[in-house]
Amino acid sequence: MNFDEFLKSIAKVKNIPLNGETSHFKMVPPFRQALLKRQKEAIKKAKSAGVLALFYPKQNNETHFVLILRKTYEGVHSGQVGFPGGKIELGDKTIEDAAIRETFEEVGVSKRKMEVLLKLSQVYIPPSNFYVQPFFGICKETPDFIVQEDEVEAIIEVSLKELLDDDSIISKRVKTSYSVEVEVPAYRLKRHVVWGATAMMLSEIKDLLKAVI
Repeated sequence: MNFDEFLKSIAKVKNIPLNGETSHFKMVPPFRQALLKRQKEAIKKAKSAGVLALFYPKQNNETHFVLILRKTYEGVHSGQVGFPGGKIELGDKTIEDAAIRETFEEVGVSKRKMEVLLKLSQVYIPPSNFYVQPFFGICKETPDFIVQEDEVEAIIEVSLKELLDDDSIISKRVKTSYSVEVEVPAYRLKRHVVWGATAMMLSEIKDLLKAVI
């Protein structure tokens, strides 16, 4: 979609109620509900993190957004695809500040070039016990990405057209952080499989955009 048309369309997004769980449940792994029930006490002590879905123009002014492939490391999110972002730290006044700061640190987009338009629905991530607050934002020019090499393996630029294409939704066997293989709904974007919390967030974004585009 042309970015100028995209900007006109998303002006309507703020007036649309968030779909929250209705959108999220389209992309949840089969074990999620049982897992949440078992972790009621852990949820009360969940840590906070913020991520940013950043949309921008690229190649013939077509709308894209950025994902990152995380490095392989000893941790529950090793080698996964997600939005740039991270936990709130000293110096962050709000969770939105954390999302913007982490996006700058991980992919190098200047803070003054990012504009947050909307707070999306929170997603709880059981393996790391985080409540993640996603934000919907824009950069009105094509970013010059700079990879934070310590944490980011690669930057993945995805066209909005690809996200909105229902053929991008697949079913995939993945190995969870509990070393169990399960069949999960997922997105295949730029040859990467995106599942779990990030897929849930993308599902809400997709539903919101389809309502206004």
